[in-house]
Parts: sequence; C-alpha cells; structure tokens
Amino acid sequence: MGLPRSLSGAEGPAAAKVRDFARALARHIAPVPVRLCDERLTTVTAEAVLRERGHKGSKRRAVVDQAAAVVILQHALDTERNTGSAPGEIVEVIDV
Repeated sequence: MGLPRSLSGAEGPAAAKVRDFARALARHIAPVPVRLCDERLTTVTAEAVLRERGHKGSKRRAVVDQAAAVVILQHALDTERNTGSAPGEIVEVIDV
C-alpha cells in the first residue's frame, strides 16, 4: 500500500488513515503480509507518464490515482528484485 508522506518525510492525517486501514486489512487477510511503501512523488510521476502517452485534461485526472498505484507497485517490485528483500514496512497484525 502507498503511504502518503510530505516531501520532508513527515506523516499527516492522510497517513494516519492509511495506517488504520492497513492494520484492518492486515487483520482480515492474515497471514498474507501488508506492507506500506512511501508514495512521495508518485502522482507527479503518473501525471508525467499519462501526459507523455497523450492523455489530456479530465481524462488524465480521472485515471491519475490508478496510474500512481501502478507506479507504487512497480517501484516495490523493482526494489524487491534489485535488493532481494521486500520493500516498505510491514504492518503488524495486532489481535483485538
């Protein structure tokens, strides 16, 4: 999952919501792990890719979040392939 952080790396309210959702998801799909990956600048990257491919205006805005999700996943897969270890931080399953 993408973890929204500011450029400085700080986490705000959106990151707190993602962490809450990730914990709930981790409990629901255990033992499958959930990982949080930094998503800084993924929207900017996705916008650039869509622009290069000729997507304009409202059509681009309608799919930019989907494209950003692809960027996050591709970065995670590339990181794991290049380093041999899973990227991001694992979400701990807490029994409630």
